[in-house]
Formats: sequence, C-alpha cells, structure tokens
Amino acid sequence: MSNTAYYHNAKALTKEELQQRYDDLAVGYQQGMWVENYIFGVQRLRANLMVKATGKVLDVACGTGENFPYFKSAANITAIDLSPQMLDTARTRAETLRLNVDCRLMDAEALEFPDRSFDTVVSALSTCTFPDPAVALSEMGRVCSSGGRILLLEHGRSRLNWLANHQDRNAHQHFQKAGCRWNQQPLELVQAAGLRIVSVRRMFFGIFYAIEAVPLER
Repeated sequence: MSNTAYYHNAKALTKEELQQRYDDLAVGYQQGMWVENYIFGVQRLRANLMVKATGKVLDVACGTGENFPYFKSAANITAIDLSPQMLDTARTRAETLRLNVDCRLMDAEALEFPDRSFDTVVSALSTCTFPDPAVALSEMGRVCSSGGRILLLEHGRSRLNWLANHQDRNAHQHFQKAGCRWNQQPLELVQAAGLRIVSVRRMFFGIFYAIEAVPLER
C-alpha cells in the first residue's frame, strides 16, 4: 500500500458523530491532553508555531481554545468548531485570557467566509478527524489572504519504521477508540489540498508536525 493511502485506513465519522464525540470530550479535554502536551512536547511545538499568527486570525476546529494564549500579534480572532460544548469552553478560556474572540459554530469543510478573509489561518490536531481533510485544508487556503500564512500543528505516521508499523496495525482500533486516523500523512494532505509547504518541523519520533504553508497563487 502506498503512503498516500494511509489516512484511508479508517472511515471518517459523519458530521453528527464527530460533533457528538467532541461534545462528550469537552469536559476534561485539557486534562486528557496532559501527556501529549507536556511529555511529548506538543505544547512547546504549539507555542512556537501559533505565536507566528498575525493580523486577522482564523482558528479552525479551535476545540477548547488551546491556541488562544499564543495569539500575541493577532489584531482580530475568529474561532470555529463543530462542537457547541467545545466552543462554550473556548469562550470561557477567551474571557479568562481577556481576549475578544468571535466563536462560531461551523463546519471546517464549508467555511462561511469570503475568499481571502484572513491574514493567518491556524488549526491544531484536527485533520485526523475531519471526514475529508483535504477539503477542509483547501477551505483554509481559500479564506487565507494573498501573502498570508496557514499554520498547522498535526500528527501522523512516525518516521521510525517500527513505530509506523505499530500505528498501521492498530489504526482501526485507535480510530474506534478516539475517532482519530493516527497514521495519516499530514504533508501529503496539505499538498493534496493545493497548498505550498514553506517549512516543516517534526518531533517525537516524527509523529508531530509544525507546518507553515501558503495558498498556491490563484
């Protein structure tokens, strides 16, 4: 099987299933991310990437607002998610941080914004659950301005063969448990969506990616 097929190993959840799953996860989500954030180093990778967001910022699949503390140079922040419960938590976090964030219930695969609306579009640990991640990434490119940036914190198939093989063998079980395609290929997805990769940083055995991309010239 070619690498391009890995993210098809598990079928996508429907929008309704995805919404219900993340509504259920909203309470305790931050605590559940502790190992990834502080043992695997995801929080540091997130901070170093998201601090680059400037101008009008769109946070796609914002979840509980994990990215919000790092939007130091944002002039305006809009955050969208499919889960009402996640958005409620994100709003509370924005208030705690004294940030003015426009939180909206919205599907990442059908963004309700005109073309080139934002200077920076960000998303974190999200494409593994999207029914069609390439469509969602294409939408991010559509609403990103010329000269803008798309900042993606993602995870996928390890660069170490033994660990990658473990992910492949257990892809279905992991998807059933977490609704996550953990052996997808983030860089291939970004390119399939018509985005140009500017820089990539990988860590923790190559599983986690900090990706900077731009829309192809239109």
